[in-house]
Amino acid sequence: MVNGILALLVATGVSAAVSAVIVKYGHKLKIIDDPKKHKLTKVVHDRPVPRGGGWPIFAALLVGTALFLPGYTRVWAIVIAAAVLAIVGYLDDRFTETISPYVRLGVNLLVALIVVGAGVGITYINNPLGGVIHLDVPQYCFNSHCIWILADIFALMWLVGMQNIVGWSSGVDGQLPGFVVIAAVAMGLLGLRFGSDPSQAPVIILAAITAGAYLGFLPWNWYPQKIMPGYGGKSLAGFLLGVLAIYSVAKVGILLMVLGLPVIDAVLVIVKRIREGRSPVWGSYEHFHHYLLDYGWGKRRIALLYWLVSAGLAILALRLNSSSKYFTMVAVSLVLGGIIWWLHHFSILSKQPDPDNGSKT
Repeated sequence: MVNGILALLVATGVSAAVSAVIVKYGHKLKIIDDPKKHKLTKVVHDRPVPRGGGWPIFAALLVGTALFLPGYTRVWAIVIAAAVLAIVGYLDDRFTETISPYVRLGVNLLVALIVVGAGVGITYINNPLGGVIHLDVPQYCFNSHCIWILADIFALMWLVGMQNIVGWSSGVDGQLPGFVVIAAVAMGLLGLRFGSDPSQAPVIILAAITAGAYLGFLPWNWYPQKIMPGYGGKSLAGFLLGVLAIYSVAKVGILLMVLGLPVIDAVLVIVKRIREGRSPVWGSYEHFHHYLLDYGWGKRRIALLYWLVSAGLAILALRLNSSSKYFTMVAVSLVLGGIIWWLHHFSILSKQPDPDNGSKT
């Protein structure tokens, strides 16, 4: 517990310090996102802001791992994968999202392959009807290494999906880092429940590092934002949370519940794009936070909504038993899905916008 708190504090300090450097030298690094030049429909900021959010997060992860998890090989595989996301994130920031979404999707798959190849996988998932569903068979073994085919495929799909689902909910100032901190803390508290299990020690520390990394980044990203997450910061958020869910005794369902709002939003957007004959990976102005902006909500209000929903769902996820969680997930999906659907059809209404709205009218 003490190490977890120390890891959180160190990661927070490192992330905040590196964020300050990026903000100060953003022009020299050539990672300024100017909305007048970056004319995409999904862009909602109205003044030049540096990207580069991947570097503070990666720096916090690197320092935290070196200080608190130096002997864990699998965690270092996570750091290597995170380095790939940070580097590609800088290139994407440098050239203002000119890297194809399909290339970025390929990078998401590559980093997932790195950690799965290091032995990070989901061997089972809880069955909503009781018991568990085993994914450790069939196996393909050569020498002393075995590939658990279903487990590895599931882990790859999970990690790639999380990098995109979480990243899509980063459209307004402070939105993403807030709910990522809440989700990481929930994963850490879940690990504490199994404190007698030595395998949970790195889970707790990694969760603390993740929470600290985004907590240190949050003040710089809060309205009016001085730095944006960029591809690196967004993808690292989903990647680290996805890994934590695997490590936390395969509690994939709990993370899905905590991230209920981003997950449901992503599913509805994917369905909408496919139904309209569009590629699901190309960004556009059609996410939940976009509809709220059109409805007159301010950016701070939207960010706080995401935080409050995530915090409420995290409390429920940690308190309910397994069967109750699934019923709650269904209820949450119906309620949030209905709200998003309603906003999609009735978002253009005559309503006085908040001062920090910044929507396109």
